[in-house]
Amino acid sequence: MLSKNTVLKFNAWVSAARLRTLPLSVSGVFIGSFASYSTLNFNLLIFILAVATTISYQVLSNFANDYGDGIKGADKDRIGPERALQSGIIGPQEMKRGIITTSVISLFLTVLLVYICFSKDFFSFVMFIGLGVLAIVAAIKYTVGKNAYGYSGYGDLFVFVFFGLVSVLGSNFLFTSSLNFSLFYPACTVGLLGAGVLNLNNMRDLENDQLMGKKTLAVCLGGHFSRRYHYLLVSVSIVLMVVFLFKLNPNSSLLTGLFASIILWLIAHLIQISNIIEPKNFDDFLKPLVFAVVFYSMVLSLHYLEYF
Repeated sequence: MLSKNTVLKFNAWVSAARLRTLPLSVSGVFIGSFASYSTLNFNLLIFILAVATTISYQVLSNFANDYGDGIKGADKDRIGPERALQSGIIGPQEMKRGIITTSVISLFLTVLLVYICFSKDFFSFVMFIGLGVLAIVAAIKYTVGKNAYGYSGYGDLFVFVFFGLVSVLGSNFLFTSSLNFSLFYPACTVGLLGAGVLNLNNMRDLENDQLMGKKTLAVCLGGHFSRRYHYLLVSVSIVLMVVFLFKLNPNSSLLTGLFASIILWLIAHLIQISNIIEPKNFDDFLKPLVFAVVFYSMVLSLHYLEYF
């Protein structure tokens, strides 16, 4: 029978991995992967490895974020869920070992995935190994180190690039060995909404981050303009969804209806955000926005799988 301390440790590691962030991290991979189905390039093994590699990057980022914010004291009075270092159940050295272990796993999965996809294409092999290493470094440097870019307002750009462009276009390239520029619209949509999720989180923690010297983009913009920035992220995403739907020119009324439901969901989200007074209440709208991204990903994926 497991001891109480072992159970607490296990639960703390699961909490530090932040499993709730994983669906958002793989949304772009689903779109990019299943877009290759209609061109007969889809490969189940590549898809599984792509998802596993992406999850490893996200868990690494979460561990590093827990460690970086924890040792800098940025989590001291945060509003969101308690972090592992903040709770004291996992110590800094333990978390550092967890980061190293997850980095090794991420690198192994990256090399395996890239080798399977590009063993006969040296240029693509080197390029994607480089992207993988960059993703690992970026995941760690978000909050770790003196020059952590998450403390300088660049976190949103990281999310847009890696959750959107790299996730969708990069995953599709793994199957097709070519850039599908028609996927630029959903890639930007996922990236912008992912940045919106981060911005909600940062607006929630704005006061604490300001006190702790954590210069997120929300802190740099201030409460008023960070909210306007959020409206812009979501509004541009809606426009991109509409444009992409016209480009798809679907015969299916179901697909059109599902796109419309996502757009209405996002419009309702904007109205709700405009009525928030207390920063802590931004937390209530994180999951609904993540749900919108994941649902958009599933709808597009099913479309590419020719379900509608």
